[in-house]
Amino acid sequence: MRLLPREEKFFSLFLKQVGIISEASKLLLEGVKNGKAQLPAIAKQVIDLEHKGDEVIHEIYTRLNQTFITPLDPEDIHSLSSKLDDVLDGIEDTIHRMVAYRVEVIPQPMVALSEIVCSCSTALHKAFQALEASQPLMEHCIEINRLENEGDRLGRRAVAELFDQEKDPIVLIKLKEIYEFLENTIDSCEDVADVLQNVVVKNS
Repeated sequence: MRLLPREEKFFSLFLKQVGIISEASKLLLEGVKNGKAQLPAIAKQVIDLEHKGDEVIHEIYTRLNQTFITPLDPEDIHSLSSKLDDVLDGIEDTIHRMVAYRVEVIPQPMVALSEIVCSCSTALHKAFQALEASQPLMEHCIEINRLENEGDRLGRRAVAELFDQEKDPIVLIKLKEIYEFLENTIDSCEDVADVLQNVVVKNS
């Protein structure tokens, strides 16, 4: 019997954060599909979302410091919050560089990697919905792991082709860095999935 109430607000805050991540990833994908003309406006929207995400993370940390009984281990709540923040920062950093570096033509592999970021965000949303409902979530984590492997293969191939085909060294450096930010964002999604899997093991 639990004598003190357990603070369940963390689940809704996590869902709010992954909802923001999903929206930002869709904007990223829209931007790379539509090209240079729309990227600056979309980048501003993503920056606004990143600020909203920071507010959610701050609220999670504040509640964590004030809550006696939490629905998950406090270190897991802190880790999930930090890793989710990394995902949103990665999306914002990626689109910022696309605008700042004035990428004239968005390469197809960049679109494909953005699609993987978007798919990972969708899987994360489903995983946190399952977490809140105390339902199985491993299939969503496995899907993120699969997507991360696909992103690795695609990213390596894209960089190899870049060195084979791009003659302008400045353009090469710019595009290579953007590829790396996309891959790191996908890696951050997998980091969240890894923490979720640990949560499942701890609470099973």
